[in-house]
Amino acid sequence: MRRFDFAVGRTNPETFPVDRVQRAAKTAIANEYAELTEYPGKLGHPGLRAVMARRESQREGVEVDPDALALMNGSMQAVTLTAEALTRPGDTVICEEVTYSGTIGAYRTLGIDMVGVGVDEDGMRVELLEETLDGLGEARKPKFIYALTTYQNPTGTNLSLERRHRLIDIARARDIPIIEDNCYGDVHYDGDKPPALYGLTDYENIIYMCSLSKILAPGMRLGYLYAKPRLLETILARRHDAGGNYLAAAVVAELYRDGVWSLTEELNESLKVKKNLVVDGLADAAGDICASSNPSGGLFVWVRFPDDVDQAKLARLSAERGFFYASGANFHIDGEQVPYLRLAFGHVPDDDIRDGMPILAQCLREARTSNEAPAFTGLFD
Repeated sequence: MRRFDFAVGRTNPETFPVDRVQRAAKTAIANEYAELTEYPGKLGHPGLRAVMARRESQREGVEVDPDALALMNGSMQAVTLTAEALTRPGDTVICEEVTYSGTIGAYRTLGIDMVGVGVDEDGMRVELLEETLDGLGEARKPKFIYALTTYQNPTGTNLSLERRHRLIDIARARDIPIIEDNCYGDVHYDGDKPPALYGLTDYENIIYMCSLSKILAPGMRLGYLYAKPRLLETILARRHDAGGNYLAAAVVAELYRDGVWSLTEELNESLKVKKNLVVDGLADAAGDICASSNPSGGLFVWVRFPDDVDQAKLARLSAERGFFYASGANFHIDGEQVPYLRLAFGHVPDDDIRDGMPILAQCLREARTSNEAPAFTGLFD
């Protein structure tokens, strides 16, 4: 049976730069074979740290010190290490009400109490944050605020510039660290790139995370964490793996020796085509019963469907026809069965997107328990 797999976010295998990576690997091994016999240490490959610091400096327009940047085995290691360093079981953290399922799983495993703030078309509803903090009181003061500020997973929204500044002001006034997860920030299609929080302020309690999984390949297992010395030392004190994959880092440093932007923009072109196929296909096949995002970056489209959809039936019908998606409940911090689903399009062949959207639309129609018009007009109303 043909399979339409929109469940897991991955990059496009069709455009993976095989020849360039092979050449980079040959050069890296020839130049750094001796270093491969050593342990990388807590910061990791100095060449890749320099390349990533330059990536950040060029995007944000501020100087980034490579020695304040630590390579990680994907950004999820940064998420987990930071939480281990800053919390204990039972501690409270703030995050978006719907957020990355991997982060939710890590925080649950660590016994962290997640308190959610709603999301709309401008990202986290920061105007609700102070009310949430007041409600928690000093006894449950959060250890940090975790936010996917750019091309948020799963919604694809961007935290507005006004809200970015307000988030920083609130965190500074209450002395709460911010963890900014920007792993999708350079999977960019249209308009200006939103600024990272650390580029907007001198507030020292910002921990920034980014990744190479989304602009190159998740199998490389390369991400990084950037923070001021005090917080960086606190986090790295929890690291006991002797460092990340030096070979992968050396290869990618060589691949990006002249910068990340040319290759990244080249790969983003095919992703934009896929995103548009999903958005247009949904509008054509299910525009009368669904609302969906049209993100300016990232790897996901967030879809809202009528409340009368029987979600168990939808999952069964879809699976029977080879169509797979991620349920909205996976991204809700309390596992609530919200009437949403997420479509990951980065790895899906274009023809599968074209043929898949009508299948999803038909499954949604058959899973409904009424024929009433949807009670919404947009994703967040």
